[in-house]
Formats: sequence, C-alpha cells, structure tokens
Amino acid sequence: MEPMFTPALHKQRHQFVIDFVKRKKPKKVADLGCSKCRLLKKLKFQREIELLVGMDLNAAKLKKKMKGLSPVSTDYLQPTYEKLRIEMYQGSVTEKDSRLRGFDLMTIIELIEHLVPDDLERFGAVVFGYMAPEDVIVSTPNSEFNHLLPGLTGFRHTDHKFEWTRAEFKTWAQTVCSRYGYEVELTGLGEAPQGRQESVGFCSHVGVFHRISKSNVLPGDSGDDLSYTLLYSIDYPSLHDNKVLQRVLVNEVVYWMEKMKDKWMEEEKHGKTDDALTPCQTEGGEKEKEKEKEEEKEEDDDDDDDDDDDDDDEDEEEYTASACGAEMKTPVDPCGEGVSHQGDEASGEVRWTSGQRHQETSTLHGCMSVPLALLWSSCPKVAALSGSVGNLRHLLTDNPEVELSQNGSCVLVHSRQRDQEEEEEEQQEKADKSKDDAEGSQGSHQVKQGDEWETNV
Repeated sequence: MEPMFTPALHKQRHQFVIDFVKRKKPKKVADLGCSKCRLLKKLKFQREIELLVGMDLNAAKLKKKMKGLSPVSTDYLQPTYEKLRIEMYQGSVTEKDSRLRGFDLMTIIELIEHLVPDDLERFGAVVFGYMAPEDVIVSTPNSEFNHLLPGLTGFRHTDHKFEWTRAEFKTWAQTVCSRYGYEVELTGLGEAPQGRQESVGFCSHVGVFHRISKSNVLPGDSGDDLSYTLLYSIDYPSLHDNKVLQRVLVNEVVYWMEKMKDKWMEEEKHGKTDDALTPCQTEGGEKEKEKEKEEEKEEDDDDDDDDDDDDDDEDEEEYTASACGAEMKTPVDPCGEGVSHQGDEASGEVRWTSGQRHQETSTLHGCMSVPLALLWSSCPKVAALSGSVGNLRHLLTDNPEVELSQNGSCVLVHSRQRDQEEEEEEQQEKADKSKDDAEGSQGSHQVKQGDEWETNV
C-alpha cells in the first residue's frame, strides 16, 4: 500500500518540533515518551540545545536504542564550542521528578491517548503544573480522520484508551491552559484530501502550549521528587572544556608544523638550505643572546652600506609553507630565537637571512622554529582556538607534544633525519670510548707486568 502522506506522518511530527526549536532556540529540551529515540536523534544536531532529555516507561526499549545518541568519532575530532548533555530516564509522565523542572521545551508526541482518564489528569498536573516548562508540544490522533484511513476499524492502536475529535481536543487544551497558566495554539499535521479538510481536519491534532503565568520553578531545582531512573548520560566534547580545547589546538599546531618540517627537509635534501643559518640558543645563554643581537645589528648596518655588486653574496633565501590552507612565507630557521623581518609582519610575509653568527653548539643544529605570532596570524583555526598569542603560548606550555623555545616565543621542531644521525653519532662515540677504555686498560696492565718483571730481575 502506498503511503498516504508525503513525507510520512511521523516525519512531519518530528519536523514540526525541529522547526519550532530552530525558531525558539531552547537550551533545555525533554521528549516524554521518547520510545525509539527517533526524535532525540534528530534534535541532538540542533546545537543550540545544551541539555537533551529522553524519558519513557519501557526501560528495555530505551537501553536498546539510547546508545545511538552517543557521540561519534567526528564529534571528538572536530568538537564545537556548543555544549550538549544527553540524559535518558525510565519513568512515567504521571510521576514527579524534580530533575525535569524548569525546561524550555517538552514534547509529548502521540502519548496521551495511551493514558486512562485518571492518569491523564495526573499527567496535566505533573507536566503543566509541576514541571512547568516554558513551551509544550502535544500531538494526538484525530478520530474524525479515521474513516479516511484504509482498512481501519476502531482505534489506530490496540493500546489507545481514547482518540479525540477536534472539539474534544480543544476542550482539554483550554482546560489545561486555564488551570495551569498557559495559552495554546491549535493546529495539526497530515492534511486531508482536497475538499475534505474542513470536514475532518488534520490526521493528528497538535497543540503548542506557552506558559504565560509567572512560576517559581527554578532550572535544576532540587527536591525530594526523584522518581525516575537515570539509565544513560553523556557529555559531548566541547571546546569550552579546556582539556578538549588544548588537545584540538595541539593537534592543529603539530599537524602544520609537521607539514612545514617536511617541506624544509625536502628543500634541505635538494641543497636549498644554508648550513650557516642561526642554530638554537643554548639554555641559559642570555649574555650570548645579547651579543648575538649586537652582531646581527652590526651585520645589518654593514649590509645597508654594501654596493650592489655584493648583492649575490648577501642574497636572502625565502622559504614557504602552507598552513591552514593559506600560503605562509614561513622561515625555516634552524632554531633561531629571533627573526629577521624584511617585510610586513601583519601580512604574514617574513624573510630569513643567512647570518654569519657563531654556532653555539652543533648538537642543537637540525631543527626549525616558527614564531608563535606568525603561526597565530597565518593560521585562522589556530587563532580562533587560542584567541590570542599569549593564550596560544599558555595552552602549549608544558605540553609534551610541543617544544617551545627558551623564551616561549617559537615552536621548535627537530629534523627526524638529523635526530637519527645525532643518535647514531652518539652511539658511535660511546662505542669508540668503550673501545679506547678497553685498550687503555689492557695497555696499563701490560706496563704493570713489565715493571714487575724488571723488578724481579
């Protein structure tokens, strides 16, 4: 049998709620009688929602479906600033629970028709009187439409206790409003065939209730009414969490530094780099830094006085690396503490000169440094995550995955190739030292034996 409605009626109900959420932007939303969690799975993508709650009487069904509300890998890899917490409860709409008080929106989709009259009365008192959300969306079958549904005799479901006409639904809705301080907008979903709308109305009644009376209900109001059983709760990763923010920022920095390092090593492999470039500063070398700065200033002054014939000897090498999708004129400085700026720093164009400064230590040769200010200004995502250069430095400090320069102004990245060579050289030195020690020990022993022989003679 072909579907009577396009899209299907249950999808129309869900879309009605989603459209309402997009307009009103509620932060705390609960779906009572959530059943298979279909509506909740759609609402979790409405990231203006900070707390999303599902409640149903059938615990077995909830346990089977609620894991589909868990974060997926992309939620961890690309977290947003929006917060989202999901909670799932087993309970009844006829019982009070203070954890559901003060919500912005509650949805009750095709639920009340399953309640006997006494439970329906308690439902009104609990939801509208006790929980008192700002807005409530209620949908229920329209009995006047039933004769248009092929093959239907009686109620639409064997568990239904009643199905109302339009007049009956209106009477109930108005009673709720007058009793608990709400106003209601009556509408419906599932249009009748052309020419029949006036006589039968919509397939499902929909009432949108808005609270107009002042209430003393406080969000998160605690109390002794804890009748629901919490089955599941999960906090989605958010950049508001400092640990999540730091992890994402570090991953972003490491990713682009590795790309820049690969480019540098490729250029070095083809002989495009200059081994005379400034190496890393030694730890505690503050006096050397001052001396180096003075020498650099003297060199710059000398460069200004040179004739054009000497330009070939003073050519500057320019290295580029792509960061965050933008071309960044990024120096590949072998761990220099400073940068020789030859252009507009704000534009991200920085040139690095091949200085003739003294090499402090050969063991620190073979790494590159990128100023945090340049990284921040050239990579929009890093800038958005950190907010400022100072914040970027704070988030990277003491992180084992990132090495900063002594004064914390640059990110340092060592060449894997040079690290390996240095490790091999160190191992070779240890081997040679062990060999020399062994030979020396043997020679010493031979001399001692000779002395004793001469003495004996």
